[in-house]
Amino acid sequence: MKFPPWTSVDEAARLLADGQVVAIPTETVYGLAGNAYEPKALAQIFAIKERPTFDPLIVHICDVEQLKDIAKDIPEAAYKLAEAYWPGPMTLILPKKDCIPDLCTSGLPSVAVRFPAHPIAQEIIRKAGVPLAAPSANLFKHVSPTTAQHVADQLADRGLAGIVDGGACDVGVESSIISVVTEIPTVLRPGAITPEMVEKVLGKVAIKESTSKPGQPMAAPGQCDTHYRPQVPLYYGEVPAGFKLPERTVRIAFGDTVGPIPATLNLSEKGDMLEATAKLYAYMHDLDLPEYDLILVDPVPNVGVGMALNDRLKRASIKMHGG
Repeated sequence: MKFPPWTSVDEAARLLADGQVVAIPTETVYGLAGNAYEPKALAQIFAIKERPTFDPLIVHICDVEQLKDIAKDIPEAAYKLAEAYWPGPMTLILPKKDCIPDLCTSGLPSVAVRFPAHPIAQEIIRKAGVPLAAPSANLFKHVSPTTAQHVADQLADRGLAGIVDGGACDVGVESSIISVVTEIPTVLRPGAITPEMVEKVLGKVAIKESTSKPGQPMAAPGQCDTHYRPQVPLYYGEVPAGFKLPERTVRIAFGDTVGPIPATLNLSEKGDMLEATAKLYAYMHDLDLPEYDLILVDPVPNVGVGMALNDRLKRASIKMHGG
């Protein structure tokens, strides 16, 4: 493999401070990180991912005090949520300061901010000395990476300066995104911080369908109606009556559900939603192979963190019609 060798924390921080792009681990998925203040680094992130510039980036910090460096008019609701769930898998939408380039926010007056829980991510941000814009370290609309090898498999020779290997991601799906610039705090993308958890802190929360029409400005990152797709077609849900499955179909099961074919892999045999969330992307990567024609995924209950699984799987799924 021609890709540069795995990069140390100190080297990654030096490269990032120098305006280069490095893949780093977080507890959600691996991020493709660059200096959030540097337009050239931001442009390189978009180019490496082949990500359209109408899809804004999340800025990562390593201390709640850094919020004041990149956001203004910060509402009390933001600090309440930060106290409850930061560091962790939660992104807040806040009014941005002028020091954050418009490229980072896709021209929006708001900025998405997260304080990751992964100790390596925190150390890299601290040593780099700047907040880091870091979308998932994968090609646009492809499956997000939960290991360093997933990053290398998708982005080798695409111009990033290196990858920091921090092991497998504990959470396994992208962060919850919560806007606190709206009259009622609004969940724009479900994740491990559930609407119920937000309600416990703020008392009331709205939930917005987390998709946008192609080419339209997005209120937050990751709002495309098709996203997170492997190269092998994936179908999520009950197979329509009369549909003939391809011979080379594989199945990702959940719990003890009986499916149309035997389970190839099981997200959680005991039906544990957190275990299922942590394994989902890794299993999608494992089965994204040319010898398969279709990946079936069993339905998952749409409660708690299951909302995040359903959101990602529905957007990864193809349409299927009965015969």
